[in-house]
This record gives sequence, structure tokens and C-alpha cells, in this order.
Amino acid sequence: MKLQNKNDNAANRKSYVGKVYNVGEKQEKNKVLESLNCNWSKLHKDGYIHIHDLDAYGLTYNCLTFDILNAFPYERFIDLSTEEKIVSVFDFIKELFAKMGNEQSGGMSLANFDSDFAKIFEKLKVDCRGNEALFNACIRSLILWCNNIHTRMGQTSYYVTFNIGLGTSDFARFLSKSLLDNFYKSGDLIYKPNIVFKVHKGINRFPEDVNFDLLQKALLCTAKKMIPTYLLCDCEADKDIDPFKLSIMGCRTRVVDDIFGKNGAIGRGNIDNISINLPRIALEASNSNNPIEMFKNRWLEIADTTKDILIDRYEKTLSSDIELFPTNCEYKLWCEDINKVGLYETLKHGTLSIGFIGLTEAIEILTGNKFWKDNESYKLAIELVKFMREYVDTLREKYKLNFSLLATSGELISGRFVELDKKLYDSPVLHKDYYTNSFHVDVDSKLPAYRKLELEGPFHIYANGGCISYVELAEAPFGNAEGLDELVEIAISSGVHYLGFNFPKDVCKGCGTSGTFDKCPKCGSKEITRIRRVSGYLEVQDFFTTGKMKESKNRKAN
Repeated sequence: MKLQNKNDNAANRKSYVGKVYNVGEKQEKNKVLESLNCNWSKLHKDGYIHIHDLDAYGLTYNCLTFDILNAFPYERFIDLSTEEKIVSVFDFIKELFAKMGNEQSGGMSLANFDSDFAKIFEKLKVDCRGNEALFNACIRSLILWCNNIHTRMGQTSYYVTFNIGLGTSDFARFLSKSLLDNFYKSGDLIYKPNIVFKVHKGINRFPEDVNFDLLQKALLCTAKKMIPTYLLCDCEADKDIDPFKLSIMGCRTRVVDDIFGKNGAIGRGNIDNISINLPRIALEASNSNNPIEMFKNRWLEIADTTKDILIDRYEKTLSSDIELFPTNCEYKLWCEDINKVGLYETLKHGTLSIGFIGLTEAIEILTGNKFWKDNESYKLAIELVKFMREYVDTLREKYKLNFSLLATSGELISGRFVELDKKLYDSPVLHKDYYTNSFHVDVDSKLPAYRKLELEGPFHIYANGGCISYVELAEAPFGNAEGLDELVEIAISSGVHYLGFNFPKDVCKGCGTSGTFDKCPKCGSKEITRIRRVSGYLEVQDFFTTGKMKESKNRKAN
């Protein structure tokens, strides 16, 4: 009998160490909650907000795009043979991810894997020509490591993102091509790491661009495996930013503007984030004489407290023991040398994010209509997200900190918030047992793909802490790079910053046949591994949290 999954994280797998860690993690989270201002902890316990990664409160930050070139340890490799250099550098990448995965609570990213590592190998006097087979073997090994290793906290895989697509040298193009080719050929049960292809005119977007062939290769890989996803550097929010400084961290985190002058993502990350339950506020406001005005006022009240918690966590992290950051100290992966300037001067470049989930449910509660069906409701949805962003911008000015608005993915809270809200309210939006990510339209909307992108695109410019839009396809669009390319162009013109393509991917455990089925068409087995996108990463559906499991089964094709 299959036991119901009780994971809080779809990337978790059972182990002795993981089980012991979970006991300690739960105790640490409860200890943190009890130590906080009682009004703060009550907001979390009651489900108005969710303080993410409570066990890391005041100890570390969330995620980081490594400044890999800042202090790369060339001296470690300089006396090795060419073959040893290649193997050792890729071993170093794994070592870095493993160390940093236990030094921070969230995702790790390389902003320009292709061009940066081309520079590293060239400085080590290594040429890709004549060494193609070894490079391919090392990249294949790196992919398998990212997919198969669950050693973080004894149970979890590492949240790793490789951004590629902009490097135009022969070496950089080779690394992009090798990463895409090896991921494409790696097998249907290999669904990590996250690869993000950065689309930019003049480099890869149009047929006359030097890396247009790489974009086509990326699209063909996506058509088979749902990866890469796409960072659209020419969209409204990013068009005036150096694309080499853009990066996706984790499942969607965006770090760009810095009031301290280090603009761009490289060497910067998110310090902490807290998500606000929009449907709960809408349910409270729905019986008032002016529900929209009450919603705004109540959101401001909760957001103001959320701000206080974010600042408290940030300040406590600044007082943390610098010895908790040995890898950062050794390789200077932030934009400042943490050894010389300390935690304050380093982490001040990070972001503090106020997130939100369940916009579509909140609008339906407030107006009785789904915002993607009704023009006035849609205008209200845009107005509310703009309203939230304007408040967050006032925090930047008042506190001189990098506050941002995050369109939360909500892996755990998509179900947790509903469970809590059901104890207080009876509303049709609660019956499906999950809340929709961020500003997304309902997963069962059946809207055409182009229309979904047109509707969600205008929200992206307000969610400066990170966001994504997905298109749900009925099946894998094998070989259809042209069709996906058309949707990329629609997404760019609609304002979409970060784009993903979803489709059901089922793999027979008996013979390895893949497709979309409940019974293998080749061997007849009903033992099926179902790979789906949980929030930003792909995972096996059996390990989804309760809310995400309900959502996944309710998804309909666009």
C-alpha cells in the first residue's frame, strides 16, 4: 500500500540522517516562533503569512548567484595536466554546490556558465578542441550529480541553476551546446539541474544572431524535457539591463536593482522572504461595505508587520557568526569580500522580499469573477499587484534596504494556507484544496497559451523580486522548436520576464517508455513515474506536497 506523502518539500527523499534532521528542524522552527514577538508568530501560525525557512532565521541568507570569477582558485589547478584540469574543475563545481547548499537555505546559480567557465579554462590554458569527449563526460557527470544526489541535510537535492545562452566565443558556445546535448540525451528520469536559456536580440533571438542555433537547440531540448526555461532579457522589465548581469536563482528569484550600487544579480542574492495569504485577507474583507478598500487596508497592516519581521531577521543574520560562512569566506562568492568588510557590508546588497500567493482566488472572492474572464476584475488584479509593489518601493526609500515584491511559488503554502482557511470560512475557492501560485490564472482555465501569456505578462514588471509564467501543454511537443519559439516571442511582447513550458511526462518503471499514460503502451505496466513541475523545479509527482498534488492533478492544457 502506498503511503500518502507528507513531504514539506518535493525534493526530499527518506534517509536516516534526513529523519534525524527533520526532528531537529521542527524543534528549531518551533523555537524560533516562540522567540518572536507574539503578534508576529501568531500571524504565521494563523496562516496570514508564511515565514519561509524558519530554521534558518537569523543564521543565514536564502539564495545567491555566485560571483564565480571573483576568487576562482586557479592555483589549485595550474600544475595539473590538461585532462586533470578539466576533471578537477568540474569536481570543484560539485564541491562548491555541496558546501554552499549547507551554508544557505535556498538556490544557487551561475549567471553565465558558458562564458564564465570558458574564461576559466582559457586562463588555465585548456582548449575545448581536442578535449570534446572529456568535457562531454564531465558535463554528463555533473548533470547526473545534480539530479541524483540528495545529500543536503541528508535528504534533499541541491537547488542548482545554470544560466546560459549569451556566450559567443567558440569555447562558450561549445559549453552551452554540450550542456544542452547531454541533458537532452540523459534519459527521461533526469530532470535536474535547472537550465535557464537567456534570450536576447543581437545574440540568439533572431536567425541572423550568432547563437540562434543554440536557441533552437534549447527549444528542442525543452520540447522533450521541459528544460531549459527562458529568461527573456528583451522584455519590458529587463530590456535596459545588461543581460550578462541577469540571472535566475532557485525557482524564480530575481535580483537586479541595488540601492548600494551593485546592480545585477552576480554576487547578490535574496536574504529572506515572507509570503502573504491574499485569499485570507479577501475572505475577511468580503462581508464589508467596501471589500476592496478593506482588503487594501488589511494587506497594508499585515505587510507592515511582515516588513518588521524581515528587518528583524536581516539584522539577526548580520549578527551571525561569520564562521558559519566558510565557503563564502574562501571563495568570495558575494559581490563584496566578506572577510574584509564583514556581514553588514556584504549582505546589505541582498533583497528582502514580501511575497504573495492566491491572487486569482482573492479576486474571485472580492468580485465573484475570475480575473482572467472579466475585464473589470482583471483591472482590479493589476491594480492590487501595483498597489503592493508601490508599498514595497516606499520601504526601499524609508529603510534604505533592497525590499522587493515576490510572486511566490508556494510549494508548501499552496495547501497549508487552504487547510487553515477552511477552519474559518466556507468558500468555493477552498474546495479545490490549493491556492494558485502568485498572479497565475487558474491551472484549469484552458485558456489558449498565447492568451495566458498576454494576461500574465503585465504582472511581471511589478514582481521585481521574481516571477514566472508557465504554459501548460497537453503533451510533449517533440521537435516543435518553431511552435515554442512563437510562444517565446508572444511572451516577450506581453512583458513576461521568465517563461517555462509544462507538459505531463510519464515514464514506465518497467521498460522506460515515456509519454502520457496510466498504463504503459509497450509492456502494460501500471508502475509509472510521473514527472511534473512542482513550483519552479521538476520533480516526481509522488513526492509533491498535498496542495501541489491536488493542483497537479487539476491542471488542464492551454
